[in-house]
Amino acid sequence: MLKTVAEVSAMLEKGQWLHISGATELLTQLPKGNWIGGSIEYFLTSEGGVTTDEKLFIQEMPFDTIKIDVYDENNIKNVCLDAYDNGFSIVILPFESKVRDVYARYAPDFPDMYLKSIVGWCAGYNITKGLESTIVVNGQNAEIFTDKAVVMHVSLPKDRIANIGIINMFTPDENSPIIEFLEDTSFVEKCLIDGKEVVFAEYIAENNIDIRIPIIGAFYNANINVSFFNIKDGIVHFASIVYSGIKYRFGEAVPDYFAAFSNALKEYSDLNPVISLNCANNYWFGELEGKSVGTFQGPNTFGEIAYQYMNQTMVYLTIVDNEGSN
Repeated sequence: MLKTVAEVSAMLEKGQWLHISGATELLTQLPKGNWIGGSIEYFLTSEGGVTTDEKLFIQEMPFDTIKIDVYDENNIKNVCLDAYDNGFSIVILPFESKVRDVYARYAPDFPDMYLKSIVGWCAGYNITKGLESTIVVNGQNAEIFTDKAVVMHVSLPKDRIANIGIINMFTPDENSPIIEFLEDTSFVEKCLIDGKEVVFAEYIAENNIDIRIPIIGAFYNANINVSFFNIKDGIVHFASIVYSGIKYRFGEAVPDYFAAFSNALKEYSDLNPVISLNCANNYWFGELEGKSVGTFQGPNTFGEIAYQYMNQTMVYLTIVDNEGSN
């Protein structure tokens, strides 16, 4: 839910544990307390999509055992080892940071990955303002980072468990050429298209490629989206990392983005997620401003985490009964 700085401050002063997203200038006004936060100004609410730098989006964590840790690119691999055996962890990464790159590249190989429930997102900024710095915050000591991850580890009672889901409306286009990259990077001048080296920006322009649609790579036996961020001065910039040795295809065309996005959510209409994280590209290209998407509420992010790092998805976490606890 969206709340003012004063309202959030009052909650923190009562000792409540909060996961907070909002504009940088609002996050930096909050008092020390039991919270983590990241910068973003795009949200899904019960009334519809909202872009605001006047309110913060908060998600309460009404659980008894919670801790906050901070990680850099050298120890982010320990995030699952530090998580509770039964619970979940919320990771917030700064956009275009080294720790983001390491998580995106190596998370599937981290110890205990897939044995613990890990969700999260990449902090961002309002692209219309031209402010390209992103922050994450450890609210317990008011530390602000542009190069470290903040993580809230939550323990659940034994009769409850966390379930993580991913909603992805994209599939690889079977008629797409194979795209291969020469190095691990988030920006590309040249790549291989069906084995032939091309200037990627020129290829996109000459072939009228819709860059609202991600490229999709077969990565760790799963199809992983990589979103286009922009094309500037002949360089193609991605919202995540593309990797050498991975074969990518363009995604299947989506003639009506909002309709495709809405249809992808329909089968999840009965969910009541504790956390939901939607890609900002879905927000922009689906023109979600003022449009409701049911029970899914939360920030629209510059990258989503459901165990591993991904783009142009909706990630959610629910808490359900642990039927094996008796």
